[in-house]
Amino acid sequence: MNLRNFVLTVLGVFVSLISYGQTNVLNADTPDDIGKKTAEQILNDNDHPLEYGYVDKRDVLWAKTTWETIDLDERINFPLYYPIDTFNIGVNRRSLYDVLISNIRSGKIKNIYSDSYFTETRTFDDLKSTMSKIDTTDLGYEQYNAGETVDPQYINQRDLNSADIAEYRIRGYWYFDKRQGELRYRMLGLAPVAPDVNFIDDDEPDLVELFWVWYPDAREILHNTSAFNRRNTSMPFTLDHILNARRFNSVIYKEDNEQGDRSIDDYIVDNALMQLLESERIKESIRNFEMDMWSY
Repeated sequence: MNLRNFVLTVLGVFVSLISYGQTNVLNADTPDDIGKKTAEQILNDNDHPLEYGYVDKRDVLWAKTTWETIDLDERINFPLYYPIDTFNIGVNRRSLYDVLISNIRSGKIKNIYSDSYFTETRTFDDLKSTMSKIDTTDLGYEQYNAGETVDPQYINQRDLNSADIAEYRIRGYWYFDKRQGELRYRMLGLAPVAPDVNFIDDDEPDLVELFWVWYPDAREILHNTSAFNRRNTSMPFTLDHILNARRFNSVIYKEDNEQGDRSIDDYIVDNALMQLLESERIKESIRNFEMDMWSY
């Protein structure tokens, strides 16, 4: 390849990368138009998450429910964590927490719960006490005790944000579809986990589940949000694709069992290594079931 062709090739890749990664950049009249779809694009847009097919209960030969932890300190899980400042130029990228909380606030995500069994529903007003802390300074208390109106400058409010999220917990359903002849996974619920806002300034605050989202209810919204693809920035992932395709690393902390779905740390206490090995044993048992189905 001569120099001229090489330059043209590189330029073509560069232009295609920008035009895909920053929607409408080539047709933008002003910088504000970058990232906005044209009326024609909106009219022809038929981009939706891949629908789940119907699964008859007679086709489910075997199944297991698992609860897993996605640690956001792991590099492979960074697309779910960043950008923590929710600022972007030309691309529709948000942290997973920001997408969830903004759509819960607007009412687009309605099915939120207090636990992974989806027994107790919650509203955005119910979440405020777990996501925000209001503290009054000593000078504010002096004004209050004196019968005066407390000056807003003496009231400190601390809200949880994307940077505070330490991990996600997910509940999913592994099943063997005998009609398709393969092992499949269906995510059922998702919960952001952060330090308790009331003790967030402590050295090692306890982590709490903020809320649980019924995942199928959030798929359309997550599908419309892009996440960074470090291998090819011209082809960003969607958050729905990352979660459905299991493009993350996780550790099982609980499986359904006869003892009330007890967690691993309930029967393996104060031994992180053995807890991790138990999680790997459960994963291996799931993989081995599919392998055993094809053993002759």
